[in-house]
Amino acid sequence: MTISSSARNTAALAGVCLASLMFGLEISSVPVILPTLESALPADFRALQWIMNAYTIACTTVLMATGTLADRYGRKRVFIVTTAAFGATSLICGLAQSASILIAGRFLQGMAGGAMFTCAVAIISHQFPDGRERGRAFTIWGVVSGIGLGFGPVIGGMIAALASWQWVFLIHAPLAVLALVPAAIGIRESRDPHAKKLDVPGIVTLTLAVFGFAYVITQAAELGAAATIGLAGLAFASFLAFLMVEKRAPQPMFDFSVFRIRRFSGAIIGCIGMNFSYWPFIIYLPIYFQSGLGLGSEAAGLLLLAYTIPFMVMPPVADHLLRRYGPQAVIPLGMAVMGAGFIAMWLGSGLAQASWVTLLPGVLLAGVGLGLTSTAVTNTTTGAVPSNRAGMASGIDISARLIALAINIAAMGLILVEGIRRSLPDALSVVLDRSQLQALASSIAAGNLGSLREAYPALALHDPSGAGVHMALVHGFGWVMLYGGISAGVLAAISFLIFGGATLRAESGTVAACAGSAKPDA
Repeated sequence: MTISSSARNTAALAGVCLASLMFGLEISSVPVILPTLESALPADFRALQWIMNAYTIACTTVLMATGTLADRYGRKRVFIVTTAAFGATSLICGLAQSASILIAGRFLQGMAGGAMFTCAVAIISHQFPDGRERGRAFTIWGVVSGIGLGFGPVIGGMIAALASWQWVFLIHAPLAVLALVPAAIGIRESRDPHAKKLDVPGIVTLTLAVFGFAYVITQAAELGAAATIGLAGLAFASFLAFLMVEKRAPQPMFDFSVFRIRRFSGAIIGCIGMNFSYWPFIIYLPIYFQSGLGLGSEAAGLLLLAYTIPFMVMPPVADHLLRRYGPQAVIPLGMAVMGAGFIAMWLGSGLAQASWVTLLPGVLLAGVGLGLTSTAVTNTTTGAVPSNRAGMASGIDISARLIALAINIAAMGLILVEGIRRSLPDALSVVLDRSQLQALASSIAAGNLGSLREAYPALALHDPSGAGVHMALVHGFGWVMLYGGISAGVLAAISFLIFGGATLRAESGTVAACAGSAKPDA
């Protein structure tokens, strides 16, 4: 039986869309179950951070390597293998009986997911050679991917409520099978006979740098000053080694000459800005909604939907503004609006009668800001460079997002714990030493306030109502919201300054110079 080209394209698109849906769900559905994992595994606050960050760091590890491997061994083959691996590693996560096994499973799942997601983009580009059809395919793919990210909190909350937290992971095993069937039928195999060599030194040094910085930030309280400084120095040395390797490599992962293009550099600041504030905060918001505001998991999921829906409905508006005013206006504006949303959340959380109602304006505003920023940076990073550098630009774009996300998941956790520790009732500092206060703050940050008295009997005497602990949690989250707002505002200003120095003539000359000096992409 012969399958028509149109049917094959439809099947291929269905397969890659399902895969991308799973990838997005694993980012935004898992935060909703973190308070449950804290007591179910059990897992302390640092373990909860690593449950999220292992996935992100693993994605960064495989991102650039996947393109090379797919070019060499076949994009369809690598996609099939990584999608099957994503389903298998999701089973490992769902069947995990301890936090350490879940973290290891999440790292493997992130490696499979990052490779799967990277292949999906390349497959769509090759499967649809016609520009109009390709644009339509990418639109459908973007909507489905957005559903995974946007509706993930609600879907995760519903799965946890109807079944158990394990099924938030286990559901991906049958979904992977559903994705594999149309993918195997529809995707046409493609490879590049001139595929470049794998940049192993670049991959290793970048991975060590990202993991090192995330580890130091997350574990600093336990490491001690000397170990913290030493590991931070090693992470920084790894980053410097990465820069040197990429500068000297004949076929580098990153060609830093593209940063001479102001439109590209300004857009990359937007990529970083979104992951300094909006995306890392979605990991901690469920804890605030449930333990700070007293909402159930289903209500917390619905309120998270208010956080994510605006960025899904804003792309048409952002696209119109982008065509009319250009990225130099839209990207800084989006980050400024995002920052204003975080400041509004900070103000709303500090009210005496704080509730979801006082948080809602800031939540919505942050989502609107993300919608403006995300659409503009996605269009600008690849559009600002010569066509033979588009693959490189896309890789830098995604890497910048994931690296900023990994580091700021850790940074926000550090700020949250420190804010809680400094806001605890003064009486507790008399009966608990610094290490005990730090451990108490970490336990509060994890959100399971009901079990604190068993671990810390002093609370029964010095905070019998639990009001002091609750207030410390609220203040800690206030610090995080303020950090998100200030970070987005500062990066909006930096992006504006980078864009503001560009002229059409200078920009065109830089692009032409970059195109002439760059090696063609494989």
